[in-house]
Amino acid sequence: MSLSSTHIPSPVGELTLVASDAGLVAVLWEHDDFDRVRLGAMVEADDHPVLVAAAAQLGEYFAGKRTAFDLALDFRGTDFQKHVWAALLTIPFGETRSYGEIARQIGQPTASRAVGAANGRNPISIIAPCHRVIGSNGSLTGFAGGIEAKRLLLRLENPTLV
Repeated sequence: MSLSSTHIPSPVGELTLVASDAGLVAVLWEHDDFDRVRLGAMVEADDHPVLVAAAAQLGEYFAGKRTAFDLALDFRGTDFQKHVWAALLTIPFGETRSYGEIARQIGQPTASRAVGAANGRNPISIIAPCHRVIGSNGSLTGFAGGIEAKRLLLRLENPTLV
């Protein structure tokens, strides 16, 4: 199955959107480490329906007009990673959770480090809101898009968070 991609501007830099026929596969950062999310060959396809929908919804999100995404997602990773990424989708707009809270949510209360590792490999940034996961002490911890991008996304959702 081939992958299609397009690039969109955003307040956090140029984003690369990647889709399969099944759904959105990735939202990659402008200076993303391509070892972080391994996808293989892609073809530029600005008219792919999943990419068109994702670009429109991300535009609405950045404009403050969207608090939830309605897209088919095609997560590619281990079962554990997919479990963590599914948990990310349950974090409400404008709220945060700690790595420990996510570990407890998925039934593995001692796996907060593994949750952090899976969070760091989340291929569908912003839409699967890994930016909403913070340290147990409230600190902004590592983020593939950079701490300033994480801060911007959290402020966009809830200015009182950071």
